[in-house]
Amino acid sequence: MVGVFDLVKEYEVNGKMRRVLDGVSFKVGRGEKVAVLGHNGAGKSTLVRMIAGIEEPTSGRVVRNMSMSWPIALSGGFGGSMTGYDCMRFLSRIYDKPFAEILQQVEDFSELGRYLRMPLRTYSSGMRARLAFGMSLAVDFDCYLIDEVLAVGDKRFQERSFQELFVKRKDRAMIIVGHNLNMIGDLCKTALVLKNGRGRVFDDIEAAFRIYSTL
Repeated sequence: MVGVFDLVKEYEVNGKMRRVLDGVSFKVGRGEKVAVLGHNGAGKSTLVRMIAGIEEPTSGRVVRNMSMSWPIALSGGFGGSMTGYDCMRFLSRIYDKPFAEILQQVEDFSELGRYLRMPLRTYSSGMRARLAFGMSLAVDFDCYLIDEVLAVGDKRFQERSFQELFVKRKDRAMIIVGHNLNMIGDLCKTALVLKNGRGRVFDDIEAAFRIYSTL
């Protein structure tokens, strides 16, 4: 289970505290898929970063009783002077997985070839996305945190990403942030709808869509 309990996040803006998340709670069990819906500024990205442990909440807590991926759409976090190989060696060390296995999986998926030996600052945004997604798939997790993952890359990349993540790993738990309601409707039965930092959980995905459409 991954659970978010009464999560509050505040930032100081121009000398005043601004509350971005206000008492958000929801749970994801093994194999379950929960969507997170909300327009820009609703608090989705902040929620993702706290679930992943990138940021700490002001109050409340996140419980992780399953192994969890980093936010798959985030290609940041590595310095521009690092090469693709450097990133994979780092992944190998922190997850204790043989470098050769990670390299093979990332090479096969990303198709970056010689660019894996080059610094990330030379990569286009699409190349960074292919590297980041390939690395995400090189380690198995119980729960995947997915932030607009199919919003980048060309059609072929999106189709391959969908196959690798949602078909081959269909038995895994997922927290899916996105705007593609057709895809979310096919994958999820439950959704958290965010508005102005407040969240409401719907066990009926169509009801969640109706509320989301009125925001």
